[in-house]
Amino acid sequence: MNNREKTRKLTGVAIFTALVIVLQLLGSFIKFGPFSVSLTLIPIVVGAALYGPAAGAWLGFVFGVVVLVSGDAAPFLAVSVAGTVFTVLLKGALAGFIAGVVYSMLKNSNVWVAAICAALICPVVNTGVFLLGCKLFFMDTIAAWGEALGFDSVGRYMIFGLVGGNFIFEVLFNIVLSPVIVRLIRIAKKDED
Repeated sequence: MNNREKTRKLTGVAIFTALVIVLQLLGSFIKFGPFSVSLTLIPIVVGAALYGPAAGAWLGFVFGVVVLVSGDAAPFLAVSVAGTVFTVLLKGALAGFIAGVVYSMLKNSNVWVAAICAALICPVVNTGVFLLGCKLFFMDTIAAWGEALGFDSVGRYMIFGLVGGNFIFEVLFNIVLSPVIVRLIRIAKKDED
């Protein structure tokens, strides 16, 4: 990679980093259930597609840092600081990294399929790692929350009360915006040529 390409990549990742920060802060005002929705998954996917899995991991990590700083993770921080920090940072970084890997694996076959698959895998990984972190670090607290809200099982509460609305919103948001992702990728690739 020559200096011009390095500068272009660094600038692009910096712009997507700023987008992640702004969108996560704006998204903190939109809630489905107890937590705010993640509007940042789109720039994470686009950044991962344009600049690779490492950039996706960075953007996901920044997303996690903003979640921690903004107060969205406060209920979990009160239970386990280490468990919260580990879960929140890991879920974002893995979501971005895996979206980048999926896009890279599929882009030569079909850019549309690659973008759609990356856009879908990002919220799946983000939510999946969150649920695993809940199971590892917060199960007693989650069970108490579910019981207080009238859920007959902790599993039902985790799926339908804790993450269901957010997950559906994030998946639908990504699917609807997948054509935008593809268009942005194609424009950026043309500018590089």
